[in-house]
Amino acid sequence: MQSFIHSKRAEHLSLADFPEHSADSPLSVHSLTVAYDRKPVLWDAEYEAPDRQLIAIVGPNGAGKSTLIKACLGLIPIASGSVEVYGQPARRQRRLIGYVPQRGSVDWDFPVSALDVVAMGLYGKIGWCRPVSRKHRRAAVESLDQVGMAHFADRQISQLSGGQQQRVFLARALAQDARLYFMDEPFAGVDAATERAIVEVLRQLKQDGRTVIVVHHDLQTVPEYFDHVMLLNMRVLAAGPVDEVFTNENLRRTYGGRLALLDEAATALAQGS
Repeated sequence: MQSFIHSKRAEHLSLADFPEHSADSPLSVHSLTVAYDRKPVLWDAEYEAPDRQLIAIVGPNGAGKSTLIKACLGLIPIASGSVEVYGQPARRQRRLIGYVPQRGSVDWDFPVSALDVVAMGLYGKIGWCRPVSRKHRRAAVESLDQVGMAHFADRQISQLSGGQQQRVFLARALAQDARLYFMDEPFAGVDAATERAIVEVLRQLKQDGRTVIVVHHDLQTVPEYFDHVMLLNMRVLAAGPVDEVFTNENLRRTYGGRLALLDEAATALAQGS
């Protein structure tokens, strides 16, 4: 259980250490463990994402879905394991990654317009502390137009509805022109029109050769919206094409037995301390 303790060695693991992972994969996760206050939240997760697919992460509340995304993005520390994006450590590939956070995690009272929010997605190209050029403003407006929000470009984000705010954050991710996208519950709390708009954007991203990984909670729409699914409950219990993996048996395994697994992980953690 010593591997649970964060170490410099864990920071430098690469795909060369794990030849079973492909350098062509948009995302490779190996033995990833995350804990809060020494309580395991994600335990020894193993996953390799297929390229140019729409991928759903599905599991019960508290299963570690958002934690997995944040760990892959480097937004929270990991206890052990590694994350690779196209064969390189994720921290070196941030320019290839787009992110749509949960809407509830955003301060919507911050005094910026929809256009300002989308322009933030272009800072990797503009450079920090440099003014937004006319060319970049046009690019931001084009991204807003893709999600049907161009006519709200100058509107303060606090004045937008929940669905409109979600579309603005989706436009920001589109402006990044990434190869790999993470989206944390983009359909949560939106109206039917916004949900359809998001689905169309996802399908267009796939058609353009991008990979999109989505934390998703509506089991009924998984077969309709996604090609590939990861079933997560602290560990990756199953992953693969939706028509093969999204079965009643696997769903029962995913949505049951969480307490037993938590006890197992906590016991192993205590023994390693």
